[in-house]
Amino acid sequence: MINFPTETAPTGGYLALPEGGQGPGVLVLHAWWGLTGFFKEFCDRLAGEGFVVLAPDLYGNGATAETIAEAEELIGRQEFEATQAVALGAVDYLRNHPAVQGDKIGVVGFSMGAAWAMLLAAVFKPADVGAVAIFYGIESSIEWDDFARTKAAFLGHFAENDPYESLETIRQTEAEIKKAGRPVTFHVYPGTGHWFFESNRPDAYNAAAAQLAWERTLAFLHHSLHA
Repeated sequence: MINFPTETAPTGGYLALPEGGQGPGVLVLHAWWGLTGFFKEFCDRLAGEGFVVLAPDLYGNGATAETIAEAEELIGRQEFEATQAVALGAVDYLRNHPAVQGDKIGVVGFSMGAAWAMLLAAVFKPADVGAVAIFYGIESSIEWDDFARTKAAFLGHFAENDPYESLETIRQTEAEIKKAGRPVTFHVYPGTGHWFFESNRPDAYNAAAAQLAWERTLAFLHHSLHA
């Protein structure tokens, strides 16, 4: 774990470096479970593929949840401005890290983190983000004129059976990104539910869909950040 500065106070995060010492930067934004071992392991996987990876603690206090009820309590106490400060500080820290190559970073977000990934690319840091890969979640308040400000390409992985995100909302967001002229591919995985990518959620994990989503994400990040 490392600490990095924000506008309010230093915040913790997990930094994973590739074996070669340098590579494109990727920011990983966790789901409402907090910065758990699963998301740290995901960072290590990306680092193993040549990326410099930072996962900030969006809650800012090390809190994590095991159950949905615990996660609901955590997200209920979350303040937008505090999380925004963490997300912006993480982008700045990663962009300026000496191991990071390239003029833009990638952002991978899961559920709650997916919404923040989209906000960073389209609203808060459009000049810094070149690729956005999102799992399960979106930020539906962003419209095409916001997406028109970004230079990012978008990849989405969504569950067919998801009480948190409707297919209608997913397709509407995809249409807004297309209207803005940005590259976008949204995949819906048959027979899956929310959290299907997370191997530590046995009630939802789908190994075949997770492997396909991983392969697609890896190819997308390499293509977008090495171009």
